[in-house]
Amino acid sequence: MHESKVVLVTGGGRGIGAATALLYASKGYTVCINYKSNSLAAESVARQIQSAGGKCITVQADVSREEDVARLFATIDKELGRLSVLVNNAGILRPQSRLVDMSADRINTILTNNVTSYFLCCREAIKRMSTRLGGKGGAIVNVSSGAARSGSPNEYIDYAASKGAVDTLTKGLSLEVAAEGIRVNCVRPGLIYTEMHADGGEANRVERLKSIIPLKRGGEPQEVAEAIYWLSSEKASFSTGNYLDLAGGL
Repeated sequence: MHESKVVLVTGGGRGIGAATALLYASKGYTVCINYKSNSLAAESVARQIQSAGGKCITVQADVSREEDVARLFATIDKELGRLSVLVNNAGILRPQSRLVDMSADRINTILTNNVTSYFLCCREAIKRMSTRLGGKGGAIVNVSSGAARSGSPNEYIDYAASKGAVDTLTKGLSLEVAAEGIRVNCVRPGLIYTEMHADGGEANRVERLKSIIPLKRGGEPQEVAEAIYWLSSEKASFSTGNYLDLAGGL
């Protein structure tokens, strides 16, 4: 195999991020797993990759903070080399609530963690990928959510709105950097079996709602990872500014 490509997966310690990191490693990529606080989870995924013969580093960084993002990308530059793929996956969910009960602090926390982080990571990735800036191109895949389409009423409109912003970022940025060798696409997972539902206060949410999914089941993180990988691969070389819905028909 030619020189190993480098992928950064933000929020790569659990759920969709962990499945994505493992899949890229299995395809020969060198992986950087970013995590905010759960070092045990991130290190566990890294050990799985390393024990299978892959190369992986973990980097703690709160990607909603500009200085942390700068340090994260500088670490990749120094330890792994040229970044080929960015998977923006870090995100948070707060307990289910109606808008009438939401504080400004909660809303701003969601938007900063789920939107500002994607903007900052995209910015640093472009600096390294853009042919206009001396790079060799690359691919960015943003993880949005089916919530961007449903609006998540009575549960988390704030989270849904943050994912709507991710959809718009994907479209605008894809057009902005299309002539610079960078493709920007997006996946929109529906009800997936991850720990994130527990953050929203309902660990068994997928089980409760699976009957409304046309495929009659929740999705697995691995199924989302496959779509992320495809969008960043040469097989999707003519796709940019697109959204891939992974919601079982919902």
